[in-house]
Amino acid sequence: MKPDFDRKIIRAILGILILYGKENPYMAGYVITMRSIEDIKNCIEKGIYSTEIRHKPSENIWRKQHEGTFADYLSMKAKDHIYFFSDRFLYGIGELVNIGGDCKFLCYQHADDPLVPKDRSEYKKCRPLIDSFSESNRCMCLFRPTPQFFLKGVDMDAVLNSNPSAFRMLRALWKVSFIKVDDEEDRALIDVILKHNEKYIDDDKECFPYDDSLHNHLKQIDLSPYQFTYHNLAKNANIEGETWLKHEMAIEASLCDILSHNNIGSFGHWDYVSHQVIASPFKPIDYMDKMDIFGYRLIPGFPTISKYLIIEIKKGFADIDTIGQLMKYVDFVTNEYAHGDYSMVEAFIVAYDFDEDTRQACKDKAVRNYISGYRPVTAEEWHSIHLVKYRYKDNGFLFDELK
Repeated sequence: MKPDFDRKIIRAILGILILYGKENPYMAGYVITMRSIEDIKNCIEKGIYSTEIRHKPSENIWRKQHEGTFADYLSMKAKDHIYFFSDRFLYGIGELVNIGGDCKFLCYQHADDPLVPKDRSEYKKCRPLIDSFSESNRCMCLFRPTPQFFLKGVDMDAVLNSNPSAFRMLRALWKVSFIKVDDEEDRALIDVILKHNEKYIDDDKECFPYDDSLHNHLKQIDLSPYQFTYHNLAKNANIEGETWLKHEMAIEASLCDILSHNNIGSFGHWDYVSHQVIASPFKPIDYMDKMDIFGYRLIPGFPTISKYLIIEIKKGFADIDTIGQLMKYVDFVTNEYAHGDYSMVEAFIVAYDFDEDTRQACKDKAVRNYISGYRPVTAEEWHSIHLVKYRYKDNGFLFDELK
C-alpha cells in the first residue's frame, strides 16, 4: 500500500472518530472573530488563540465585558470545535486539545488579576508563556486542525442557508470576540465546511499550515501556575468581609466554570453549559433576550438530551419580576428546544436572597399546565423552579436551595 494512500485512510479514520466519535458525541463549538486572514493564519500555525483584553490596572476591577469573555473560556473543554470568522467568511475546522490537563490557560502568571501588571517590567516578572503575546493577552486556548483548516472559507450567507433551523447563536454574532454554539450548530458548521471543501480534505496545499512545536514546548513546562479558574475573578468582584459579589457577570462566569467541571448538589450534573444564550425571536441584536446560563444533560451512556438547564442570576435579592423573566425563558426553551415538553426543563434562580413575596410567587405563578401522551392523553403540571441562595466565602461559593 502506498504511503499517500495510508495517510489518507488514517486521516479519514481519525476524522470520523474525532468529529463523530462516541467518546464525546455532543460537543460545543466556538466561532472567533478575527481582524484578517493573516491573523487567522498565525493562530492556526501555532495552534493557539488569545483574546486581547484592553484593561488598565488603575481601574482596579474587571468590567462586565471582560468577565463575559472569561466566562466563555471557563466553559471550554477538550474536543470542542473552533472556527474563525473574518470579512464575511468562516474558516474551519479545529478542536481544542488538553496539554497538562486542560485546554485553556492564563497567558502569564496572575493574568486573571485586574491589578497586574502595572508596567512592562512587572509583566516580564509574571513569566509570559508566549513570547509574541503582550500584557493584553490574558488567557488562551490550545487547538489543532480536525481534520484540516481549509484555505477556502465559506461565506456567512452560505453557512446560514445550509441549515437555517440549526443556527441560533451564529445569527447573533455581533460586537463580541467570539461566541459558543451548541452541538446542533456545531454539527451544522462541520457539515457545511466539509461539503465546500470535500476535494481538499487530503490536499495540504489547500489548507492552512499547522506546526505542533509550540504545543510540544508547552508539554515540557509546569503549567500549574497558569491554571485558569473562576476563583480570582470572584475574589476581585467581592467586597472584603462581605459574602456577595458586586457583578452578576462574575457569578455567571463562576457558574460556567463550576457547572462545566463539577457535579454540584444544588444543580446536579450538566454535559453542556453556556451563557448569554439567545431566548427570543430574531430581532435587532441589542434588544434580544438572553439567558444568563443555559445547558443540557444527556442520558448517561447515550447521545440523547434528557433535561435542559436555565439559570437566572441576581447578585442581590430576587423579586417577583425575576419569576416572570425566568418563566418567559422556560416557555421559549420548551417551544424551541423541547418540542412542547415542559418536563424536560429545569429552571433555577440564583440570588443572594429571596423575600417572602417572591417565594410565594414562585409557588403560585411559576406553574405551567400541559398535555402529554396520546393514548391516553394525560394532563400534567410543571413546577420545576428552584430557588438557590449563594454565599461567597473562603474564596469559593456555597449554594443552598430553599425547600
